Amino acid sequence: QVQLVESGGGLVQAGGSLRLSCAASGQTSSGYVMGWFRQAPGKEREFVGSINLNDGTTSYADSVKGRFTISRDSAKNTMYLQMNSLNVEDAAVYYCARRRPWTRQYNTWGQGTQVTVSS
Repeated sequence: QVQLVESGGGLVQAGGSLRLSCAASGQTSSGYVMGWFRQAPGKEREFVGSINLNDGTTSYADSVKGRFTISRDSAKNTMYLQMNSLNVEDAAVYYCARRRPWTRQYNTWGQGTQVTVSS
């Protein structure tokens, strides 16, 4: 069993930066794809980006390309989401999740961390 714990959320001004972390504990290995998702009030949860822990391949939603960067530290079993040039539309609860590379379904989720962007 694995647990995912997000941290790093908070309040930031528009145009600012924030780095989120997702720490995995328990049954961890490199044979997974880790993803970031977000959900704003009244909106559906949306995909932000992902990283294949095996080879570091990343994928991003169009809305964050060029502004957000996903990385991982295998020694710390931690994934990061560096968010730059934040705008009010980026405000949401951010979740990390995990899936196997051969499936589309993320089946392990963290509890989320709140990101608030002030204008």
